[in-house]
Amino acid sequence: MLEISIRAEKIFSILGFPVTNTLLMGWLVVLTLSVLSVIFLRRPRLVPVGAQNVFEYAIEGVLGLVEGVFGSRSKAEKYFPFVATIFLFILASNWFGILPFLGSMGIFEPGHEGQEVFVPLFRSTASDINFTLALAIISVVATQLLGIAAIGFVKHAGKYISFKSPIQFFVGILEIVSEVAKMISFSFRLFGNIFAGEVLLIIIGFLAPYVVPAPFLMLEIFVGFIQALVFAMLTLVFISIATVESH
Repeated sequence: MLEISIRAEKIFSILGFPVTNTLLMGWLVVLTLSVLSVIFLRRPRLVPVGAQNVFEYAIEGVLGLVEGVFGSRSKAEKYFPFVATIFLFILASNWFGILPFLGSMGIFEPGHEGQEVFVPLFRSTASDINFTLALAIISVVATQLLGIAAIGFVKHAGKYISFKSPIQFFVGILEIVSEVAKMISFSFRLFGNIFAGEVLLIIIGFLAPYVVPAPFLMLEIFVGFIQALVFAMLTLVFISIATVESH
């Protein structure tokens, strides 16, 4: 039987470091994206054809969206790689997590009352709160570092620490609290949606394993895309705010 667990299941360990099924999925996603990038960028042509044409069309479309947020093409090209990496990694992780053949690969371990429990080798990385929290911290910290690099440490710190007036001091405290709140909202929003989707698919697959799960799979594909887009767009908006001097 398959057991629903909020905690990521440990598969094996390396020098005492536990390797979970969500970590394995993360490694698989990184490997897949790396191989695809090598294939697509191995021999780029000046006049794109085939897959390169589709790839460049998608890049131009996303760049236009980023440019609309920043209002500058140069700034869009500067911060696009970071935001696009977050989007692609989350999207691939979410979609890989609902692939049927990956979910069917696993091992049996002893569970409660002597029953054997099926533990999948691969599980969506976003269904692990450790992953979403780490990604949220990376997003928020990178936003602060990019803000410092764009306008300088003193001006950027002035958004959070200001003694010009009691109101500005209080607003700075609220800004610090909001940065912590971003990490919490980022991590729990992504984790909650992806984990709930996995539980839904498990329950539907157990009750009606044929035909019925298909609409729910389509729904999870859409949810996986939306969650990746929301995370990336919020990161993009926060970067655009951090890289502009406050007035």
